[in-house]
Amino acid sequence: MANFTKLNDQNVVLEVHSVRDDVATDEQAGITFLTNLHNYSNWKQTYKDGTRKNYAGNGYTYDADKDAFISEKPFSSWVLDENTCRWINPLASEEERNWVLKER
Repeated sequence: MANFTKLNDQNVVLEVHSVRDDVATDEQAGITFLTNLHNYSNWKQTYKDGTRKNYAGNGYTYDADKDAFISEKPFSSWVLDENTCRWINPLASEEERNWVLKER
């Protein structure tokens, strides 16, 4: 099965659809099939093998410049790894953290 994302005007994934391999012989064939079936034309194929960096899910955004699907930013302080297009916790790279437990 080939998997395709239905994107809104801001390239945010609305849904993921599966198309049989004999129908989606390549990306354009799958897009044409889904466009004709749903009368909607903004589709992009997503892959489980790392093509386009990440397998897309609802809420992901397709970045055409990076040719990648990027998940929603989990926290405002997190930064995007440009190579993997995954969010990184900037505190995770620090060698040591000192935590102070506040008493109630």
